[in-house]
Amino acid sequence: MPRDIAILDAYVPTILVLFIAGGLLTWFIDRVLALTGLYRVVWHPSLFRACLLVCTCGLLGLAVYR
Repeated sequence: MPRDIAILDAYVPTILVLFIAGGLLTWFIDRVLALTGLYRVVWHPSLFRACLLVCTCGLLGLAVYR
């Protein structure tokens, strides 16, 4: 995987693209978890969402840069 991606003649770091994709994926997972009612048993929903974002972006980064 290249370290930079050309988007509209501007070089963008791959990790930024992965972070945006991770944010979208986290948003989708968050909606699914909210509809299923999982947040009733979570102690701190905001902290859970932040950890979900970090874990999702971390997994995407490991998958690409491995």
